Amino acid sequence: MMDKVLIVAAGLTAMCLSGPAEAATSETNFQVKTTRDLVTLCATPPSDPLATAAVNFCEGFAVGAYQYHVVAEAATKAKPLFCFPSPTPSRNEAITQFIAWSNQHSDVLDRPAVEGMFTFLKDRYPCRS
Repeated sequence: MMDKVLIVAAGLTAMCLSGPAEAATSETNFQVKTTRDLVTLCATPPSDPLATAAVNFCEGFAVGAYQYHVVAEAATKAKPLFCFPSPTPSRNEAITQFIAWSNQHSDVLDRPAVEGMFTFLKDRYPCRS
């Protein structure tokens, strides 16, 4: 009995020391209705039961949105929305930056996921005139 009490106490202590609890990834996040959903998927820790699916979904969403943007931009001959530096950051670097940026820009979290992602890209990688 004492072992169970110690385990519970240790767990509660760890939760208190780690700061505010973050919401666990849920199947609802896969609907990606908001930037918050996308950030939650992208930031899912490896210990989460949905980690593999969440991270793969995040990467697939980001790559798909980016590729669509590139094709649409070329087709319309529009001015680039953002410009990657050389060398271009890796996918994982860009996603890590997106998560960090989103944590500092809570105003975008309730916007559509694609809007949040491209607001990040535009803010982080502006085109120089």
